[in-house]
Amino acid sequence: MTAATCRKIWEYRAWSGKWAGYLSHKRGERVSASIFNKKRIVFLTIIMTILFVVMVFRLSWLQLVRGEELSRKATDVRASDEVVEPIRGVIYDRNHVELAGNYPVKTIYANPDIFSVRVKTEAGENKQEKERAIKEKTIKQIASILSLDEGQTISAMNSKKAFVILKHKVDYDTCQKLTDMLKEHKASGIGFIEGTRRSYPQGSLAAHVLGFVGMDPSARGGIERSYDSQLNGTPGRLVAEKDATGLELPQTKSTYIPPVPGKNLILTIDSTIQYYVERELDKLEQTYKPSRSSIIVMDPATGEILAMGARPTYNPAVYSSYPQSTWDFNPAVHFNYEPGSTFKMFVAAMALEEGTIRETDILNDPGYIVVSGIKIRCWDWGGHGLQTFAEGVMNSCNPVFAEVGLRSGKRLLYKYINGFGFGKPTGIDLPGEEGGLVIPEAKASELDLATMSIGQSVAVTPIQLVTAVSSLANGGYLIKPRLIRAMEDPGNKALNSYQPQVVRQVVTKGTSSQINRILQRVVLEGTAKKSYVEGYAVAGKTGTAEVPGQKGYKADKYVSSFAGFAPAENPRIAVLVMVDDPKGERYHGGDVAAPAFQTLAGDTLHYLNAPENPDLPKQKNAPKTEERPASAGGSGLVRIPSVLGFPVEEARNFLVESGLRPDVVGKQGLIHDQKPTGGSLLKRGSVVSIWAGGSTPSADVLVPDFRGLTIRRAGIILQGLDLDFRSVGSGIAVGQTPRPGRRVPRGTPVTVEFAPPKRQN
Repeated sequence: MTAATCRKIWEYRAWSGKWAGYLSHKRGERVSASIFNKKRIVFLTIIMTILFVVMVFRLSWLQLVRGEELSRKATDVRASDEVVEPIRGVIYDRNHVELAGNYPVKTIYANPDIFSVRVKTEAGENKQEKERAIKEKTIKQIASILSLDEGQTISAMNSKKAFVILKHKVDYDTCQKLTDMLKEHKASGIGFIEGTRRSYPQGSLAAHVLGFVGMDPSARGGIERSYDSQLNGTPGRLVAEKDATGLELPQTKSTYIPPVPGKNLILTIDSTIQYYVERELDKLEQTYKPSRSSIIVMDPATGEILAMGARPTYNPAVYSSYPQSTWDFNPAVHFNYEPGSTFKMFVAAMALEEGTIRETDILNDPGYIVVSGIKIRCWDWGGHGLQTFAEGVMNSCNPVFAEVGLRSGKRLLYKYINGFGFGKPTGIDLPGEEGGLVIPEAKASELDLATMSIGQSVAVTPIQLVTAVSSLANGGYLIKPRLIRAMEDPGNKALNSYQPQVVRQVVTKGTSSQINRILQRVVLEGTAKKSYVEGYAVAGKTGTAEVPGQKGYKADKYVSSFAGFAPAENPRIAVLVMVDDPKGERYHGGDVAAPAFQTLAGDTLHYLNAPENPDLPKQKNAPKTEERPASAGGSGLVRIPSVLGFPVEEARNFLVESGLRPDVVGKQGLIHDQKPTGGSLLKRGSVVSIWAGGSTPSADVLVPDFRGLTIRRAGIILQGLDLDFRSVGSGIAVGQTPRPGRRVPRGTPVTVEFAPPKRQN
């Protein structure tokens, strides 16, 4: 082997050793790297596993635990959920005359970020400038039409909001004016939401009974508040998905849940009798300028309130125009006052029922009685001398009643005070009823017994007093007063009716009859002569009570009242007339309240067709009363024709020919209201008030009631109303199509059926 070969072998071995070492080193590195990579993979796997577990847990939490909540929030972001107001139930009187109803209105809203107007520009005009000017003009016109603040409207319309309410409860005429203006400017971005607003077609009639619904809309006072849940119904919902501009997204599902209309209420109120009450209250207010007054008419057999009125009063449709003290205070149920001598009839009933005294017992009145060292004087300071108890009632003698109260004692007096319902609310369907004020029995002194027996040291409300009077009229039964006669569904289907609720029997029928006879003498011979109604037996009692103050009774402040019922032999009505603080020389109940009862009771009994009694005893020394104009056409009752929609002169002539006296308010236009309403029975010569307004509405015409008219008169009226007259038959109108009271477009054909008048036997 040569040296060169050996050297090559050595070099090769050296190189191989180096390479082997290198390879060995690299192999170790690879082993170390492999171990490191495995650790890293394990670490990453653990991290990813943890993240996956956290993600699964988070998704499970969002889906299973908070899924419903987040889904609802997501829907809220893209969905519009609008409340759809239900139609509020209608309130009718007992004859289905509408007292509170609804008329359509709209809520005006805007989408400011899409609000725009379309303009045409001429050559050389700047389109943006012109569009901006037209938009500004349109916004100002919107503010003007809706009676909004111009600056606030401009600010709202230039905002970045997607939805802005401009005004609620806008009437039809205003909406039409706004629509026409928007069309003129080709404006978009203004919308309308349908709704209703409460209406009171009879104005202030029975305002305190009805109450009102505010703009909130929240019910305030009266039946509106007491039966708010029944009248209000159930709101509906309209859910739709919308984009950021407020526009409904296409191909999305909307949900509509219709509202449930409220129930209708039928009141016990009779609008005709209510009108008589309002008329007498107006007369009292004009004559005596009292602080407040109230008249209640009740059916003593059922407890139904036929009429309830008060002064001061208001119009529920524009309640905000009146002080809150006017619409927030109903004297009939909120006013506590000392009843004075009207309270004596209950003390008399107690004494007769318990045998404390007899009708013929003789008592002496020297002009006063001393109780616990205090003189209680008679209103006649000279005294009435010797008199029977019945005469003491007739004379309203204070010493007689003070003695009766002391004879009866505390236990009996309080038994009957509570028995007649004094000292606690009656439970009538009106909010906030007061309960009167009665001294606790344990604290009542002998002097208290004497003063309570003459109607002092005790306070009552008008509704308590008339309820107690009804118990004397109906045989001794205290019946809960009520204002609701029935409830109906929106289709006028009866749901339920309310029956009389007897609370208890306070006195026997015998005592009721006895006190009835005595109270008739009060009207015929005593202090209540001005309450006498010709043809009817009236039983009642006057009251003239002093008004208590912080330091005794106030000087020259009185509450004048009369409480009674008629016809006494078969009572159809019980009435209370209460006048607080009448101004002027006359303030006694017999001078202030009794005459109002006389007129009211006479008209009401004729209206109810109560038979007159020709055999009644005549009133002794009857006071002079205001003469009534001679009745037209003789005596008897006539049915009032409806003259709604008639021209003034035609209405006036028709009423005169019917034997009635028209009282016309307004000189031009058509008749838009009348009291009493058509169909009621009245005595010949009675007054019927009619109101004439402006011209008929531009689109629709109210169809009058043509019954009783001749062909010629019906034709003249229809021609004046721009209605097409079509007659069938001859003689007097007996029927028509469309029915009276409907509003129809001008030119609508009206078919009137005529027949020969029936002969009288």
